[in-house]
Amino acid sequence: MAQETLVLSLSSAEQAELARKVRATELELRPVEHAHFSVRGEGVTATLYRSGKLVVQGAGAALFVERYLARGAGEGRRAPAAARPALAAERLGRTLVGGDESGKGDYFGPLVVAAVRIEPGDAEKLVAGGVMDSKQVGDTTALRLAAALRTRFPVALRVLDPPEYSRRQAQHGNVALLLAEVYREVVAEIATPGCAVLIDQFSNSKDRLLRALRGLDIELFQEHKAERAAAVAAASLVARAEFLIRLRELSEEVGLALPKGAGPPVLKAGRELVQLHGPAILERVAKMHFKTTEKLIHR
Repeated sequence: MAQETLVLSLSSAEQAELARKVRATELELRPVEHAHFSVRGEGVTATLYRSGKLVVQGAGAALFVERYLARGAGEGRRAPAAARPALAAERLGRTLVGGDESGKGDYFGPLVVAAVRIEPGDAEKLVAGGVMDSKQVGDTTALRLAAALRTRFPVALRVLDPPEYSRRQAQHGNVALLLAEVYREVVAEIATPGCAVLIDQFSNSKDRLLRALRGLDIELFQEHKAERAAAVAAASLVARAEFLIRLRELSEEVGLALPKGAGPPVLKAGRELVQLHGPAILERVAKMHFKTTEKLIHR
C-alpha cells in the first residue's frame, strides 16, 4: 500500500475532539517538541502541533483522518464507509458469507480461517458499530469486536495449530492449496443455499478456491482487499482475535512472549526459545516451512 502524507489545519474544537479520541485507544502516545502530542499505530504516525496543524503519515493516513476527524483528507467530508461503492457480492442483496484468515505470515502461532454470515441490511449495522479490516485496529479492539460478532452472527472458525498446520502444509506443498481446503470447511459450515460468498483473494489463481468450493450451492466472489466489505472485515476480526488468543496461550505454555510477524523480533525470540527448550520446541509453536526455522536451527 502506498505511503501518504496529509497535512490539515484543525480548529480548537477539532483538536480537542482528536485528543479525546486518540487517548481512548491503544495508539502509542509520544512527546514531540512544539506539539500537543504524536501518536503511532494503525499504519500511521500522526502529530498534532500547537499551531493546530495535523500531519498524518503512513499507508493508513486517509483512514485515520476519516475515523478520528469524521472528514476526508481533502476539502469537504469523505463519504462514510457504508456509502462507498459496494463490491459485486454486496450488490446482490442476498445472504453473504465473508471469509478471511489470520496468521498466514506469522512464524509463531496457528493459521486461523474464519467465515461470518450476514443478511441484507447487516452491513450498515456492522460499519456503524465500528467493524473494519482487522489490520486497521489494535489488538484490544479486535478482541472486543470479535467477541461481539460471535454473539450476534453465525461464525465458522478453523484453527490449525502449528503441528497440524505443518502436517497439512507438507501434504499440499502449497499454502494456497491448504487455505482453499480450509475455506471450504468454514464456508460449508454456515453457507445457506444460494448465498453469496466473498473471500479476500489469497492466490494469483482463482481456480484453487473455485475447485475447492465446487459442489456447494453458493455464488463465489474473490476480491483483492475484500476487507472493504463488512462481512469480510468481520471475518478478519474474528480470525485475528482467535490468532491473538492462541498466540498468547502458546506464549504462556513456553514461558516466553512469542511476537507476531516474521522479522527480527521473531528471530530474537526464536533463539531464546531454542536455548530454553531445544530445537524440537519449534514444532509445537512455529510454522516449520518458514525460512526462519533454518536460521534458528542452522546458525
